[in-house]
Amino acid sequence: MRQRQSVAVSSSAETDRTQNPIPSKSDPQQKKVQSFDFLGSSKKVFALCFAFRIANALLVQTYFNPDEHWQALEVAHRITFGYGHLTWEWEKGIRSYLHPLLFALLYKLLAVLGLDTPWFMVRAPRLFQSFFSAFGDLYLYKLSVILFGHCVAKWALFSQLTNWFMFYCLTRTLSNSLETVLTLVSLYYWPCMRPSSSKLPLESRKWGLIIAALACAIRPTSAIIWLYVGLLELFVTRDKLRFIFLEVAPMGLLVLGITFLLDRLMYGSWVLVPLNFLKFNFLSAGGDYYGTHKWHWYFTQGFTVMIFSFLPFSVAGIMQSKHWKLSGLIVWVLGLYSVLGHKEFRFVLPVLPIALIFSGHSLAALRSTISANGRGKESSNIHRTCPAKMQVAIFFLLATNIPMALYMSLVHQRGTEDVTYYLSKEVLDGKVTNILFLMPCHATPYYATVHHNLPMRFLDCSPREEKGIPDESDHFMIDPVGFASEFAKNWSLPSHIVLFDSEEKLLKDFLISHSFKEIKRFFHAHFKVDRDLQASVVVYGFTGD
Repeated sequence: MRQRQSVAVSSSAETDRTQNPIPSKSDPQQKKVQSFDFLGSSKKVFALCFAFRIANALLVQTYFNPDEHWQALEVAHRITFGYGHLTWEWEKGIRSYLHPLLFALLYKLLAVLGLDTPWFMVRAPRLFQSFFSAFGDLYLYKLSVILFGHCVAKWALFSQLTNWFMFYCLTRTLSNSLETVLTLVSLYYWPCMRPSSSKLPLESRKWGLIIAALACAIRPTSAIIWLYVGLLELFVTRDKLRFIFLEVAPMGLLVLGITFLLDRLMYGSWVLVPLNFLKFNFLSAGGDYYGTHKWHWYFTQGFTVMIFSFLPFSVAGIMQSKHWKLSGLIVWVLGLYSVLGHKEFRFVLPVLPIALIFSGHSLAALRSTISANGRGKESSNIHRTCPAKMQVAIFFLLATNIPMALYMSLVHQRGTEDVTYYLSKEVLDGKVTNILFLMPCHATPYYATVHHNLPMRFLDCSPREEKGIPDESDHFMIDPVGFASEFAKNWSLPSHIVLFDSEEKLLKDFLISHSFKEIKRFFHAHFKVDRDLQASVVVYGFTGD
């Protein structure tokens, strides 16, 4: 995927040194500057980012979104080991097997090497994702170099690595995380996103198309991004017919065809996932079943929380750089996602790094002379002094983002991860034979973490055909005691019951009357999210008395 770049020749050598985003090997002045730059090569940038993301993956020990486990790892575990739960999305054919297959290969490798132990089953997937995440960081840096030069690129990378939400989310095994990486890589190869002085061979755009198509295959909603970029490219390209019929159509059909055949193999029948996804999420608003927000939520809460204290720097960078094509992409994505009723933070994750590039621009401006097109030179004493305003900005960003990243990654909502890991170890010792999760559906990891084919049961929350009818999970939350009493009449007696302390208080008499006693308690959260406070997760075991 390495691609040579051609830059328009300036009328003077000095202008060329200032505007060329890729330093020339024959330029002694550029070599002198590079000798002070520890990020002087792509290999060094990737090594730094990979090491950082490995540490990042090991520090992420909390539960964020059910899809991380239930739409990726659980499916991959079923592919590899023959058991694992498939949610209703797989019955309706609105998910592609392309993303889970990546982790199925990882699980197969662990099994062959005999490393499918509790620790590796929990840590290996996020460590694997850290490899992809590092590529995302690298291409954010490379894209920033092309757009604004090395000075801005370093601070864009700083923004990417220190933003709390990127730390919290990018190494998780969500399809949105891989979509974000593919978006950054693909944007790097699109000519329309580069300065007008930059020229690229046609092969570069083809790489951009292939990677964009992969992003859409993994998450069909990624088409929102590529519709904007594709129309922009169509507007600026000279040979429009060639672009449509000799590039977009063949590349799109190639990737679609491969994923279509892959899904045919895995589903056992012909399933057109993008069409089913479109019908459910856009035409029937099926996602609204899981909650809706006001139209302005991404602008007033969602995206502002994600970008956090980098927001004023990103806004300043947009105004300084005047790169309206790239900043327009952010507005376009936030605007279209705002039309949908069901909203989540992770849906707009792919444009967060783009906003952080603009943050890097404004940070670089604090210690450099930035020209109108965004490129600039650092002052001659840049390695000896750091302006006071720069020190304040760095301290402010680190002081606000690092505590947030560590708290959300190590503390908030970790109980459901800890309890499943604990049960996986107890299973190996033969102490667990049947588990019942009496809690809101998909609140914990499942077979992919327990990694043992024993009977387990959770409360179903599949969308109902008739609107307004509570599902099994809703019934339990409305009346825990009544639901549990009725459920116990026909249950297969579990050896262990897992529940939140908020429901435990109501079910204590029920549990004691059925010969269960508390075995283990795990801290979960200090404050409530979308329900009553779930401070801890409790494990009850059957005593047999």
